[in-house]
Amino acid sequence: MQAGLEAIESAINEALPTQAPSEPLRRLGSLEATPLFEALAYASLGGGKRVRGLLCLASGEALAADRKACMQAAVALELIHAYSLVHDDMPCMDNDVLRRGKPTVHIAYGEATAMLVGDGLQALAFEVLSGIHQSGLPSQQCLEAVSALARASGPLGMVGGQAIDLAVVGATASCIDLQQLRSMHELKTGALLRASVQLGICCRQKQRLDPKVEALLNQFAAHLGLAFQVIDDVLDESASTEVLGKTAGKDKAQQKPTYVSLMGLTAAGDFAQDLHRQALECLAQAARLDPSLHREGIDHLAGLADLIVLRQH
Repeated sequence: MQAGLEAIESAINEALPTQAPSEPLRRLGSLEATPLFEALAYASLGGGKRVRGLLCLASGEALAADRKACMQAAVALELIHAYSLVHDDMPCMDNDVLRRGKPTVHIAYGEATAMLVGDGLQALAFEVLSGIHQSGLPSQQCLEAVSALARASGPLGMVGGQAIDLAVVGATASCIDLQQLRSMHELKTGALLRASVQLGICCRQKQRLDPKVEALLNQFAAHLGLAFQVIDDVLDESASTEVLGKTAGKDKAQQKPTYVSLMGLTAAGDFAQDLHRQALECLAQAARLDPSLHREGIDHLAGLADLIVLRQH
């Protein structure tokens, strides 16, 4: 997994645009004079667990998918995630000053540049992902990959979940129940994690995949996506700012409904463990149904499930 993380970091670095303005821009004073390129790198490199990218690589590994295509998909996922964090931290959203142990992009470069950085990273993600056709994958699978990422990151996915999250800030426990909270986080956090596994499936070289196996892999990702958010809520309540690398206790201070506020700290931790168990059972069932699945890829998916639920930051 460490090797995969380093490979993703290197691939993100290679995907970032170089400061090479066109001749008309040179005459205007050069795009290089703006902080945009530096801020793009600041936002997307040197931090993060790369869980989404690693899930994509591991699911692709389990299915003997094209490695180059999987890496492009992993980079696209991480760029979308980075953009979402840049915008999420801005004053009009969560208004945070710390991310991954350093000042947030709008603090370091200003709000206008932060907005452009988020926009740029989102566009770059789809530019990178659209290149998977160069790996020789069937056009249908390439289109499925682009569609999956667009859906997961758009109004019926991450953006829609974020909108609900903003709308319920300050809501009391009586205004939102556990099912509504779950539905919100299945969009805000879970959609992109589910897409991470789906993109690995899209990059498979073998075109046919048992629908039952695909459903189990998607269910694994769904359980994991929810567990990720539950653990985030637990850590926001129980860990320090120094350990988290972002402002601790922010959800409670903003009166956001969380699994901890609705269930209590202990029950939320138990819920995450139950989701972890269900996720691993889905993997085990998929492996039993399709003995051709590569054991190492399945083990890496299981290891990522452990990392998500047992992490301390």
